[in-house]
This record gives sequence, C-alpha cells and structure tokens, in this order.
Amino acid sequence: MQRALDQRPDDPVIGFLTAVDTPTHGCLGGYLLVDGCGRPIEFHCTTPVKVSRAQQILYGATLPGQLHGRHLGAALLGGATVTPRLVVTDLETMLAVRTETELPVALVTAPDGDRPGTVVLGGAAVVPPPTPTDDGWREALELLARAVDIHEPFGRIRAAIDEAQRH
Repeated sequence: MQRALDQRPDDPVIGFLTAVDTPTHGCLGGYLLVDGCGRPIEFHCTTPVKVSRAQQILYGATLPGQLHGRHLGAALLGGATVTPRLVVTDLETMLAVRTETELPVALVTAPDGDRPGTVVLGGAAVVPPPTPTDDGWREALELLARAVDIHEPFGRIRAAIDEAQRH
C-alpha cells in the first residue's frame, strides 16, 4: 500500500500490530500503519504459521511470545517502509517484539488497570513502553484518539486478514 494521497511527511504515524489465531490456517500477524487521522499508510500481514505439537511441548508457556512477538511481529516491523512514532499492540504476547526492535512498543488494553504511566484515551488505556522516550508518541496517539477509537484499527487488521484467507 502506498502513502495516503493527502499524507504529509511530518504527519505522525502510529503502527498497530496484532496476531490472529485460526484453527484452520494457524497464526497470522498483521501490521497497519495509520496517520494522525486514522487513514492507512501501509498494511502488512504474514503467511500463516502452524505450530506443531512438538513445538508446543518444547516451547511450553513461552510459545505465544516466541510466535507472536519474536517471529510474526519482528518480521512485520522489519518489512515496513515507514517508521512510526509508536507501535501499539492489543496482545501482551506481542510485547516480546520489544527485544527485536528499537521502536517503542506499547500495549492497548481496556481502561480498567492500575499499570504505572497508563494513558487513558477514551475507551482505551495505553500502557507505555518500559523506557518511554519523548519522541512525540503520546501527542501522536492523542491526535489519533480524537479521530478514531484506539481499538478500532485492530478490527481492521483482523477483517483484512479474514478477507485474505477467503481468497
């Protein structure tokens, strides 16, 4: 996907990163980069990954983080051509991608937790990266929250992955 037609180079970009587990296809990752108005700039998805029973046994409880963050997430972030101010995910297991990138990666949750530094934006709470830098990501996220619900782009990713599986 090319840059939005009315996208200015200085517009803030936020990346949305998630994974979808399906019984038939396996696990797929999706990465949507949007501008400050919520318009798509880039979209990437992985091919399905099926985990074998042996891998489930050997990885044990570490499998979701390894699969989501280190395998799918790292591939998706590495394939993007636009660098976002912040990457957000709705999966705690995807936070394992932090060891694979220098980008700040935050967690989007429901606004009901008591995590330190959490930023509440409408119906979403954003748990910041462990060592947040002030690169304007908070302002970019606040700008985006005025245009769209912070949870909504994750729905777009899931719908796009679902559509791709049909074809």
